[in-house]
Amino acid sequence: MSHLIAPSVLSADFANLQRDIEMINSSEADWFHVDVMDGVFVPNISFGFPVVEAIKKHAKKPLDIHLMIVNPDQYIERFAAAGAAVITVHYEACTHLHRTVQAIHATGCKAGVALNPHTPVALLKDILVDLDMVLIMSVNPGFGGQQFIVNSLNKIAELRAMAAMVNPDLLIEVDGGIGIHNAALLLNAGANVLVAGNAVFAAPSPTEMIAALKQVEGRLVQHG
Repeated sequence: MSHLIAPSVLSADFANLQRDIEMINSSEADWFHVDVMDGVFVPNISFGFPVVEAIKKHAKKPLDIHLMIVNPDQYIERFAAAGAAVITVHYEACTHLHRTVQAIHATGCKAGVALNPHTPVALLKDILVDLDMVLIMSVNPGFGGQQFIVNSLNKIAELRAMAAMVNPDLLIEVDGGIGIHNAALLLNAGANVLVAGNAVFAAPSPTEMIAALKQVEGRLVQHG
């Protein structure tokens, strides 16, 4: 499978959101990555249902919804109804993670679990078989434009080795500080979904940057 590129709408121009959505539609991007922040789980507030619904109205590609919120369970059905194709919750925010994953699957969405930089991938051992995707946060969540945490590469490789045993089709998404300078390293470590925010929207030509990220070749390391 070729890797997927998911531009992060958090870095878009909110005053020209429809224009940026249409740019992603016409690009080689695969998903829209939508960060939902509540100001409690992370020190920032982004957008909720009205904006997600507005994005869905114009988007021609799947919405990858990343819930950086406390108590995500109570909103899963609403985000699914708003247009999510993938719903990712944080390990750190879910007391009963298996139940949460079941609830996501019950809506027909793919289920993902995100890990903050300090959270070891080994904690997913007992639920990895049930997941469609794991999101490795390569910056501390909450704000765009942060510097990539290099240890994320080790986490990706460890997770890919774990998945090879029980869930070889697992998507490994990485979010934070990603650009053309480190995309190949991420793919070589085992990632296959790259979230790019500033790298895309601050580029002179966002569509050309998306194309460049899509064309990066990684030699996926085989484990096991």
